[in-house]
Amino acid sequence: MKNITRISKSEQGGGDLLISLVEYAAKHEKSPVSARSMAQRGGFKTARKIGRDWVIEESEPWPDRRVKSGKYIGFRRKSS
Repeated sequence: MKNITRISKSEQGGGDLLISLVEYAAKHEKSPVSARSMAQRGGFKTARKIGRDWVIEESEPWPDRRVKSGKYIGFRRKSS
């Protein structure tokens, strides 16, 4: 099993704890592959790559990009 390293951002001037992306995905019950691809696309605000490993702030929420406004309700119906 891979050794999970926690890095404190206080050394870098920040305030929150950085965890590996694999640990972050497990915490949010998501696939590590999904989390990594989202990080590569820039989907997280605090994710960064250190060497070959991705790290992210522990407190960052998983982004929810679903449309909740109801804008697309009934868009498949033909207009008569």
